Amino acid sequence: MTVQLSLALLLLVVASGALGYGFVQARGSRALIRKLNSYRIKTNSAVQKRRLDLYEVRNRAKLLEDTVSSGASAVEKVHRVIANTTFSLVERLSKDDEARESALKARKTHDHTSKQVYHAVRTTNKAIHILADSLFITKAERRVILRRGTPEQKKNDE
Repeated sequence: MTVQLSLALLLLVVASGALGYGFVQARGSRALIRKLNSYRIKTNSAVQKRRLDLYEVRNRAKLLEDTVSSGASAVEKVHRVIANTTFSLVERLSKDDEARESALKARKTHDHTSKQVYHAVRTTNKAIHILADSLFITKAERRVILRRGTPEQKKNDE
């Protein structure tokens, strides 16, 4: 019976040792999983930050384009009101038909020219926005899609 008891005791010690080793391995694995999870969160945060930066650049560009366009429209309306008032007064206060005709001709030329100028401002604004979009925003989009940051971000990630 002592041999059986010795064998049982030996098996119990081996099982206890294996169980202890398993606990040590589990604790080490949990530590590695925490490190891996923190790295995953850091990586996802960096990608999300680049995406948000891209959205911010897009929104600022759109805001700038809208501001210039709205500003041009507002200036055009004020300009039109001032010009209409001025030309109307010239027409009313003119004594002869030749002066009225000359004022009417000047008004038509002024209106046509001012429409062209404000149209050119809006067209140029759109063209600049398209150019900036193709040069800067598209490049930033490619970086986000390819998950590449700037060289500074790459150094920080390492």
